[in-house]
Amino acid sequence: MNQKSYYSNVKKVLLIVLILNLAVALSKMIYGWMTNSLSITSDGFHSLFDGTSNIIGIIGITFASRPPDKVHPYGHEKFEIFASLGIAFLLFITCFEIFQSALGKFYNPSTPDINLMSFIVMGITLLVNLAVSQYEKNQGLKLGSSILVADSKHTRSDVYVSIAVILGLIAIKMGFNIVDPIISIIIAILIAKMGIDIIRSSSSVLLDSAPIDEKAIKDIVGTVPNVKGSHKIRSRGSVSHIYVDLHVTLKSSCSAEEAHEIAHLVEDKLKNSISGIEDVVVHVDPFNEDKTSSH
Repeated sequence: MNQKSYYSNVKKVLLIVLILNLAVALSKMIYGWMTNSLSITSDGFHSLFDGTSNIIGIIGITFASRPPDKVHPYGHEKFEIFASLGIAFLLFITCFEIFQSALGKFYNPSTPDINLMSFIVMGITLLVNLAVSQYEKNQGLKLGSSILVADSKHTRSDVYVSIAVILGLIAIKMGFNIVDPIISIIIAILIAKMGIDIIRSSSSVLLDSAPIDEKAIKDIVGTVPNVKGSHKIRSRGSVSHIYVDLHVTLKSSCSAEEAHEIAHLVEDKLKNSISGIEDVVVHVDPFNEDKTSSH
């Protein structure tokens, strides 16, 4: 899949997920406000920021889809990572707001109006969230998009939060009103954890952590005819845009023309074997028995 198709498909998925997330968020927030249930309202805000993260993702993907230029010869793919960090920042703001509201409930308690409709609203939105997160995860894995996979985890957490809210509603119905702000604090903690997870996964790309195991590359390169060995293997980038460079040693009888052809074979072999590899730089070294035996 070329880059243009990749970014177009990612945008399409984000738009679909955005519409569904906003519908779920509005349902929870309106009903939570009508019934004075802080836990439902908090869960609604959580869903709203699922939608906000989709918007940030769309903006990030738009910038990331720009072609390489003289200033950015490797392209603009890292805008996708910066968008993920923006999502994490918004999550921390949401966490603070919900935590602050929960503390207010402890000092000024009130009894939410919980009825059958409360459970119906939460049940329907839970099923929608489950379907959305699974769809986004499947598309993220299919396209090799780090932002879709990360955002699907974000959306999936909404399922667990909704389950916690439903359990809280049962407790409130039984007369334990204190559970409402407690559930909200739990939601705030879960949101904070999501933000930390996003920062952790994004920083690995920004710090050029190796996305491919060195041994996997070595094993693939070893299957190319006339290649005696490989070393100084490096890889960086996200799972959908990986850059690899390595040194290979060839048989001493190989001519310069043959070495050039083998380098192309190594590049093609890696690209065909590992999804997401964008570019491979192959350095050809002359055969040296002592050197290759040490590798």
